[in-house]
Amino acid sequence: MCETCGAVTGAFMVIGLKNGAADAGNKASKAKINELVKKFTERFKVRNDSIICRELIDFDLCAKKDLNPDAWMTIIERCPKYITDAAEILEEILES
Repeated sequence: MCETCGAVTGAFMVIGLKNGAADAGNKASKAKINELVKKFTERFKVRNDSIICRELIDFDLCAKKDLNPDAWMTIIERCPKYITDAAEILEEILES
């Protein structure tokens, strides 16, 4: 959808899976997840200034019909850092 970075979205999913409850009405579980997602987002933004894909890679991936070599190079050069950052931050949050 070209909004939130996929690495960030994946981290949110892991946080939800690890801290979620079988009962969707569990307010304590929901509060914990919201707290961790907020903490993750703040730390990711400190490292990268944004969690939005088009801001991170400086172009709108969805606006492109076909990716030219320059767009692919941007993705290849930038996205591994975002994936690594997300994994490191997620690990820190889940260990605390």
